Amino acid sequence: MKMNNLMKQAQKMQAQMMKIQEELAKEVVEGISGGGMVTVNANGQGDIIGIKLEKEVVDPDDVEMLEDLILAAINDAIKKSRDLANSKMGKMAPGLGSLGIM
Repeated sequence: MKMNNLMKQAQKMQAQMMKIQEELAKEVVEGISGGGMVTVNANGQGDIIGIKLEKEVVDPDDVEMLEDLILAAINDAIKKSRDLANSKMGKMAPGLGSLGIM
């Protein structure tokens, strides 16, 4: 009987995790660098979904600076995406404890 309840609880947790993953795919975070000259959008799953560059930051004589700004904005977006995912997944931690996982 106890195993049956454990299985039901595990299935419920799996369904909740799938729902959170679907929600994260729809959430968008924004990474910024260069005072807003470079903006990178990522979803809550960490996928980069857009990059916006202000015209002023595109200097053919300083490609290295643009590369650095893009990289910084991507890293910012990924960090925010991870923070968002951890926040949403963290809400499931109490349920994992009841399954003996934590």
